[in-house]
Amino acid sequence: MIEPVESNYLVPFDGSFRVADAACQPDAAERGKKHNKKLLEAANKRMRALQRTLYADNRHSLLLVFQAMDAAGKDSTIRAVMSGINPAGCQVSSFKAPSDNELDHDFLWRIYRSLPERGRIGIFNRSHYEEALVVRVHPEYLGGQRLPHVPDNLEELWEQRFESIRNFEQHLARNGTVIVKFWLNVSRHEQRSRFLDRIDEPESNWKFSAGDVRERGFWDQYMAAYESALNATSRPWAPWYAIPADSKPYMRRRVAEIVCETLESLGLEFPSVSDADRAEMLELRDQLESD
Repeated sequence: MIEPVESNYLVPFDGSFRVADAACQPDAAERGKKHNKKLLEAANKRMRALQRTLYADNRHSLLLVFQAMDAAGKDSTIRAVMSGINPAGCQVSSFKAPSDNELDHDFLWRIYRSLPERGRIGIFNRSHYEEALVVRVHPEYLGGQRLPHVPDNLEELWEQRFESIRNFEQHLARNGTVIVKFWLNVSRHEQRSRFLDRIDEPESNWKFSAGDVRERGFWDQYMAAYESALNATSRPWAPWYAIPADSKPYMRRRVAEIVCETLESLGLEFPSVSDADRAEMLELRDQLESD
């Protein structure tokens, strides 16, 4: 297993992370749109080359997990960060309310089915963490999950799910899946502004959801749930990064840079050929030239 990329936004592994102390906005010097766009483009270029090597090396897969409150910018960040990536080597999975078929299995079953193959990049737009975030804020959803037993003290259930997630992610890491998780930390004030934009701008009306505004009423409960989840599951083999999300250009750039640095740490190489294979290739080259 690899060491996580160092960053000011790396969630520590000792349970000391506090949402109240996490930045939603970068320093003023880092907010320049042109500056961040230029650095994002440089990271995109690096990533395109790294993806080719990841695919050819075929020993690792990369799993990027994105979690956030509504309007934090998950979709646009995924689109911007993965710009120019060969779609044949990348797969995006979105996880909404589980289907009847998914509810007939454990909560990680649908996640297993969407994991990236070796050599590929998998992106989760929401993930298995919904079971310890949305369901924690709305425990009434447990009634439809057909669980054999629900503890009277629901804290036991969340701890059980965190344990399952830690074990699941460590198993994946041991077998070559590199996991990097991003919490896009948007402020309540900025979320309000983005919701208003969706109402006021006709071309953005389709993004607006009354349900998102209703969920905003549970803001404090969600922040408590995120703090608990990140502390329980940020580990060296599957680190969380709490990225400031009030500035979209900065957020996209920092996510892209962390992804690039993670891939660069893997020691990826294009496969080499044996002397015998090389000799055969040269013989065939001569044959093709004389054809």
